[in-house]
Amino acid sequence: MTVVTKTFSFQSKGRDDMIDITSNVQDSLTASGLTSGIVIVFVPGSTASITTIEYEPGLLKDFPRAMEKLAPREAHYDHDARWGDGNGHSHVRASTIGPSLVVPFQNGRLMLGTWQQIIFIDFDNRPRSRNVIVQAMGE
Repeated sequence: MTVVTKTFSFQSKGRDDMIDITSNVQDSLTASGLTSGIVIVFVPGSTASITTIEYEPGLLKDFPRAMEKLAPREAHYDHDARWGDGNGHSHVRASTIGPSLVVPFQNGRLMLGTWQQIIFIDFDNRPRSRNVIVQAMGE
């Protein structure tokens, strides 16, 4: 088995910014030269997540509303009281969704559903420079 690791970077806006990174992941997989196996997509940090969604305007509104119900921005967070950075909700949201995703691939193509895209979500309360690590394992 071969393991190939790639990283790509971009700017995010924070505040539930959702970015479709499917093509970035596919490009990293293509560059690996592998044809079959699994790819792990991982974001370092504790205020962002990786998941899948149908990346369309309705869900781009629905998802942040659901996150606001789960971990409201204006709620009390002991993290904010300790550090004073105002992003306690960001940590709770990110830990709920998680920092990584595993996707199988075959014939050098991600095996995603027709309406399924890989997305990066920045829950932090400010713009950030972000990195995503793509590690492909297979043959």
